[in-house]
Amino acid sequence: MKPDYVLAYTTTGHILAESIVSLLKSFGIDAFTSQESAGITYGLTVGPLGEAKIYVQETQLEDAKRILEQMEAGELQVPSPENNPPDEGPLEGDSESRESE
Repeated sequence: MKPDYVLAYTTTGHILAESIVSLLKSFGIDAFTSQESAGITYGLTVGPLGEAKIYVQETQLEDAKRILEQMEAGELQVPSPENNPPDEGPLEGDSESRESE
Protein backbone atom coordinates (compact mmCIF):
# COMPACT_ATOMS: atom_id res chain seq x y z
CA MET A 1 0.00 0.00 0.00
CA LYS A 2 1.11 3.54 -0.70
CA PRO A 3 2.30 5.54 2.33
CA ASP A 4 -0.21 7.93 3.94
CA TYR A 5 -3.19 6.12 2.37
CA VAL A 6 -5.93 4.62 4.51
CA LEU A 7 -8.86 2.31 3.88
CA ALA A 8 -11.96 4.35 3.09
CA TYR A 9 -14.41 1.80 1.70
CA THR A 10 -14.85 -1.89 0.93
CA THR A 11 -17.09 -3.06 -1.90
CA THR A 12 -17.59 -6.12 -4.08
CA GLY A 13 -15.89 -6.57 -7.41
CA HIS A 14 -13.22 -4.74 -9.34
CA ILE A 15 -15.55 -2.92 -11.74
CA LEU A 16 -17.66 -1.37 -8.99
CA ALA A 17 -14.53 -0.40 -7.07
CA GLU A 18 -13.02 1.30 -10.13
CA SER A 19 -16.30 3.18 -10.66
CA ILE A 20 -16.20 4.44 -7.08
CA VAL A 21 -12.54 5.46 -7.44
CA SER A 22 -13.50 7.44 -10.57
CA LEU A 23 -16.32 9.09 -8.63
CA LEU A 24 -13.97 10.08 -5.81
CA LYS A 25 -11.43 11.43 -8.30
CA SER A 26 -14.16 13.57 -9.90
CA PHE A 27 -14.42 15.30 -6.51
CA GLY A 28 -10.64 15.78 -6.29
CA ILE A 29 -10.03 12.85 -3.93
CA ASP A 30 -6.84 10.89 -4.68
CA ALA A 31 -7.92 7.25 -4.51
CA PHE A 32 -6.98 3.78 -5.70
CA THR A 33 -8.42 0.29 -5.41
CA SER A 34 -6.83 -2.96 -4.34
CA GLN A 35 -8.21 -6.47 -4.72
CA GLU A 36 -6.73 -9.95 -4.42
CA SER A 37 -5.42 -10.85 -7.88
CA ALA A 38 -7.32 -14.16 -7.97
CA GLY A 39 -10.55 -12.24 -7.39
CA ILE A 40 -9.82 -9.97 -10.36
CA THR A 41 -8.71 -12.86 -12.59
CA TYR A 42 -11.84 -14.90 -11.95
CA GLY A 43 -14.20 -11.93 -11.71
CA LEU A 44 -15.26 -12.81 -8.17
CA THR A 45 -17.66 -10.46 -6.40
CA VAL A 46 -18.38 -12.46 -3.22
CA GLY A 47 -16.31 -13.60 -0.28
CA PRO A 48 -12.86 -12.42 0.70
CA LEU A 49 -11.48 -12.81 -2.84
CA GLY A 50 -14.31 -10.68 -4.22
CA GLU A 51 -13.75 -7.79 -1.84
CA ALA A 52 -12.21 -4.67 -3.34
CA LYS A 53 -10.80 -2.08 -0.99
CA ILE A 54 -10.64 1.62 -1.79
CA TYR A 55 -7.87 3.69 -0.27
CA VAL A 56 -7.57 7.47 -0.06
CA GLN A 57 -4.98 9.85 1.32
CA GLU A 58 -5.34 10.16 5.07
CA THR A 59 -5.83 13.93 4.75
CA GLN A 60 -8.82 13.35 2.42
CA LEU A 61 -10.49 10.56 4.39
CA GLU A 62 -13.16 12.74 5.98
CA ASP A 63 -14.21 14.22 2.61
CA ALA A 64 -14.17 10.79 0.97
CA LYS A 65 -16.37 9.28 3.69
CA ARG A 66 -18.87 12.14 3.33
CA ILE A 67 -19.05 11.55 -0.45
CA LEU A 68 -19.41 7.78 0.03
CA GLU A 69 -22.18 8.23 2.61
CA GLN A 70 -24.08 10.51 0.23
CA MET A 71 -23.55 7.97 -2.57
CA GLU A 72 -24.98 5.14 -0.47
CA ALA A 73 -27.98 7.27 0.55
CA GLY A 74 -28.68 8.26 -3.08
CA GLU A 75 -28.20 11.94 -2.22
CA LEU A 76 -24.93 12.62 -4.03
CA GLN A 77 -24.80 15.62 -6.37
CA VAL A 78 -22.18 14.81 -9.00
CA PRO A 79 -20.31 17.79 -10.44
CA SER A 80 -21.33 18.45 -14.04
CA PRO A 81 -19.29 20.11 -16.80
CA GLU A 82 -21.98 22.81 -17.11
CA ASN A 83 -21.44 23.85 -13.50
CA ASN A 84 -17.64 23.52 -13.62
CA PRO A 85 -16.48 24.46 -17.13
CA PRO A 86 -12.80 23.90 -17.90
CA ASP A 87 -10.57 26.96 -17.93
CA GLU A 88 -8.66 26.05 -21.06
CA GLY A 89 -11.42 26.56 -23.64
CA PRO A 90 -12.45 24.06 -26.33
CA LEU A 91 -10.28 21.03 -26.94
CA GLU A 92 -8.49 20.61 -30.24
CA GLY A 93 -10.85 18.94 -32.68
CA ASP A 94 -14.03 20.16 -30.95
CA SER A 95 -16.76 21.48 -33.21
CA GLU A 96 -16.37 24.87 -31.49
CA SER A 97 -12.69 25.08 -32.46
CA ARG A 98 -13.50 24.19 -36.09
CA GLU A 99 -16.15 26.92 -36.34
CA SER A 100 -13.59 29.64 -35.61
CA GLU A 101 -11.26 28.51 -38.42
